[in-house]
Amino acid sequence: MFRRQIKVGILKGGQLGKMLLQEAASFDIHAMVMDNDAHCPCRYLADFTLGDSDSYDDVYAFGKKVDILTFEYEHVNVEALKRLKSEGVIIYPDPSIIEIVQNKAVQKEFYRQNGIPTAEFKLVNNRLALRMHEDFFPAIQKTARAGYDGKGIYKINSTEDMSGAFDEPCVLEKWVDFQKEISVLIARNAKGETVIYPTVEMMFHPQKNLVEYLLCPANLSPDIDAKAREIAFKIAQTIDLVGVLAVEMFVDKDNQVLVNEMAPRVHNSGHHTIEGSLTSQFEQHMRAVLGLPLGSTDLTLPSVMVNILGADGYDGPARYEGVEDALAQGLVYIHLYGKAVTKPFRKMGHATILDKDINKALEKARIVKELIQVRA
Repeated sequence: MFRRQIKVGILKGGQLGKMLLQEAASFDIHAMVMDNDAHCPCRYLADFTLGDSDSYDDVYAFGKKVDILTFEYEHVNVEALKRLKSEGVIIYPDPSIIEIVQNKAVQKEFYRQNGIPTAEFKLVNNRLALRMHEDFFPAIQKTARAGYDGKGIYKINSTEDMSGAFDEPCVLEKWVDFQKEISVLIARNAKGETVIYPTVEMMFHPQKNLVEYLLCPANLSPDIDAKAREIAFKIAQTIDLVGVLAVEMFVDKDNQVLVNEMAPRVHNSGHHTIEGSLTSQFEQHMRAVLGLPLGSTDLTLPSVMVNILGADGYDGPARYEGVEDALAQGLVYIHLYGKAVTKPFRKMGHATILDKDINKALEKARIVKELIQVRA
């Protein structure tokens, strides 16, 4: 039974945590956050603990303070989570899921073992081992651990590129000649109730390999859309998900749908849901972990999200320009994350643009991107 002021802990305290806290307040939850940055976006919005999510002692001590523990970031100490679970702390998603997604090699093996379509891959332990797979090029090398937002990814077109490759355990993934990158967001509670959001199409920054624009709904054939949704549903059922899961996928030139990666948490590819859906991904996640009925995922209007990135060449205290002009465009909703310091291409916020015509929304999103500049 739901009860007021239940203690929910969130690891860590970045922008995703901030947006979760906004929904936690609606349910009168005693929200607690742990982060290693004393000036993180959540610092003054919740009961805050300064601590390292990689530290067994810090995670364990924080977890003992809460009734339910959840995440906005998957790179946390799993051994501490396992002990907390054994001692009765409710942890969503389960530590076993966190363990899968922390290591891309383990994640790819999970797909293979469960018949989930993904790009062909090899596992390599160091740069030298790449020489055994020269006939596999072109390929993408991904560090097994800690890669995100374009970090830990390196394209190898031929043997000439090997000198710049990572010299650590990696996944070597066959290059996919894709036509689109898409994402399906799915939510599930402990009773097995499941809802799926409309599929989104992701447009990436050409140099930095991070999402620049997000279009919802994606321009897909009904068959391809159905395949993507079926894959997301199968993954959620297989891992016994509780919470929100984002499944990023490729649609290749042969119209095959292949899983790229998954994230068992609220995700950048679901930010548009704050204004673009009847229930945001953040409210949905709180409903799921609290054992409440899930909300409608119907669209309010088609939407385009644009990430607000730190301007190239600027590093220092953040200064925002063009916010007023962007808001004057109409049906533009801006979310600034509260990061004190800007860096080139750092995610500093996002804007969502609504319109009955998604092409007009995209046109306006491009204007908003040029208007809002984050400099030091």
